[in-house]
Amino acid sequence: MLIKEIVDVVKADVLTNYHDENTELKYGFASDLMSDVLAYACSEALLITGLNNPQVIRTAEMLDISVVLFVRGKRPGKEVIELAKENSLTILASDYTMFKACGLLVMNGMEGLEIDD
Repeated sequence: MLIKEIVDVVKADVLTNYHDENTELKYGFASDLMSDVLAYACSEALLITGLNNPQVIRTAEMLDISVVLFVRGKRPGKEVIELAKENSLTILASDYTMFKACGLLVMNGMEGLEIDD
């Protein structure tokens, strides 16, 4: 799914814009536990979270995740935005709950990651 499509589907605000709106993200991965993100996510994923601290950006950086969507009306503070800018991350923010944002993204064609046990 293209970034511009994600923005439209979840009615997101673009807080930092470091990628072409036509950049495609293959998967969505939603979690507030950064340990789960580290264990299961990949660089082709949109990270969807309500956790609002610098650890989100550090985790995305470690996995080469390029776009983070903050949900539940969370708006990252100045420190998080500056860290995202330093790492050239695109940051989006939506008022939708995580459940609704994920549902809308899936209904519009985004895939989830397959987790092998």
